[in-house]
Amino acid sequence: MKSCSVLSLLALSLALAGCATPETRLRTGLHDAGLSQAMAACMADRMVDRLSLVQLRRLSALGSLRDKRVTDLSLDQFRHKVRALKDAEILAVTTSSAAVCALR
Repeated sequence: MKSCSVLSLLALSLALAGCATPETRLRTGLHDAGLSQAMAACMADRMVDRLSLVQLRRLSALGSLRDKRVTDLSLDQFRHKVRALKDAEILAVTTSSAAVCALR
């Protein structure tokens, strides 16, 4: 009976995780990568309409590369990580979004 409850809870958690919007996932990934919450929110809002879902997932995954000793990543450091993805469109959209959001 207990294992049934655990499985049910796990299934519910996975179902809810699937409900997160691409923008929410990207915002979380950008923040986890080391950008400030405000910068991550601004950039995700701009980027979600300009990149494909595959590109958004690749960007979101950058959060797993975060150096835990660094509290906030500079935009140059973040661009270096994005450049490593070797996708010109991701780099262009990220750079323009960062520039616009930094001026807000």
